[in-house]
Amino acid sequence: MTHTLPSGVPTQLWLGGKLTDSSTGRTFPVNDPATGRAIADVASASSDDGLHALDLAAQAQSNWAATPPQERAEILRNAFDLLGSRAEDIARVITLEMGKTLAEARSEVRYGADFLRWFAEEAVRIGGRTSTAPRGGGHILVTKEAVGPILAVTPWNFPLAMATRKIGPALAAGCTVLVKPASETPLTMLMLGQVLADAGVPHGVLSILPTTSARELTGPLMSDPRLRKITFTGSTDVGKTLVRQSADRLLRMSMELGGNAPFLVFDDADVDAAVDGAVAAKLRNGGEACTAANRFHVADSVVAEFTDKLTSRFAALTTGHGLDDGTDVGPLITVAQRASVDELVQDAVARGARVRTGGRIPDGCGSFYPPTVLDRVPADARLLREEIFGPVAAITSFDTETQAVDAANDTEFGLAAYFYTRELARATRVAGALKAGMVGVNRGAISDVAAPFGGVKESGFGREGSIEGIEEYLDTKYIAL
Repeated sequence: MTHTLPSGVPTQLWLGGKLTDSSTGRTFPVNDPATGRAIADVASASSDDGLHALDLAAQAQSNWAATPPQERAEILRNAFDLLGSRAEDIARVITLEMGKTLAEARSEVRYGADFLRWFAEEAVRIGGRTSTAPRGGGHILVTKEAVGPILAVTPWNFPLAMATRKIGPALAAGCTVLVKPASETPLTMLMLGQVLADAGVPHGVLSILPTTSARELTGPLMSDPRLRKITFTGSTDVGKTLVRQSADRLLRMSMELGGNAPFLVFDDADVDAAVDGAVAAKLRNGGEACTAANRFHVADSVVAEFTDKLTSRFAALTTGHGLDDGTDVGPLITVAQRASVDELVQDAVARGARVRTGGRIPDGCGSFYPPTVLDRVPADARLLREEIFGPVAAITSFDTETQAVDAANDTEFGLAAYFYTRELARATRVAGALKAGMVGVNRGAISDVAAPFGGVKESGFGREGSIEGIEEYLDTKYIAL
């Protein structure tokens, strides 16, 4: 399969529903991580472009919030249908700019489209309540209103799905939206902008602002009183910076931040099922997922069997360009990200970990890293403390359930956790004891549009998806009657 973009992929800014060049004329290259070659030059938004987009959003906010919920729902449903009809081209673009295999890119398009369908259905279910005041003499009326213009900052690892997971509920709630996509993967977001415009999103309601100068763009927006909320998916360090910057104006915030997910295998587990789950939890998106299993804590009695079987599965995988037939794992997003992963691996090896497969940067172009299994990983290895964001499984062992849970919770993060057991009592006990916003019991894949996605501790706050997702874009108003 040729490694070229489909025709007609937008490369300009999407300002209020119209493609336009940057006010400065600046552009930046978007690279194919499998080859390192530029595949497009994209307009780079300036602070003036951002403020112009906010002008449009503020002007459109009242009318969009007043649009009947059913009309907003129909637009989102139209977008769902259009996204399906353009799925193959969009999946191809995801693979070219992000690196994941075409099969995974197709899966992301389906997953991302489902958020549009889900929130189309939720748009007409925004409710409120009324009750008699306890002392009588009046009524309590509670209503929900759109927060107002929002800024959505989306990551590169799921450039479509992380966008629809924010844009869907925002539009359903009646909010206008400015999107700052990751500079590594702006093309997917620009294609989504075209879909939403064709679906009927009115002028001014949505702007897309790719840029290589994120601070230059977001700083003036965050200090402008017309912006009312920020939703961010990305690293914990950047999230903390945004929270601090938001304090002066008390902006509403949704933070979906880093993870360090434990994967526990107890002595009564079905080891073959646990290996299947481990492959899914570790290698989805090549390990570049905040929900990826980071630390594998395996009971002493089954650790040898689990490690041997997981090593065999990893060693059989083929790395290559995501558009090529037979590729199981694509490249990491950048050479710098690959270097970061390898640094963690070499640190663990230097401290006594054993490489069972992989563990070395291959020769050749692109930012490939082989699926890697390490066992006998010591407690002081950095990759047990830091998010790996690559195809590396680090295995340690435990003796008792208490030791396993303590090890799992020994992190400042709390996004996802996984464990395998056949015992119902243990399943309910451990699920309750794990300090994470999402727990997979005998499952290696947990994301679902109908489930609330989010974490605790330094993995952030707020929830995306499910019925909780739209609440992040609504203010509660009390009216005394």
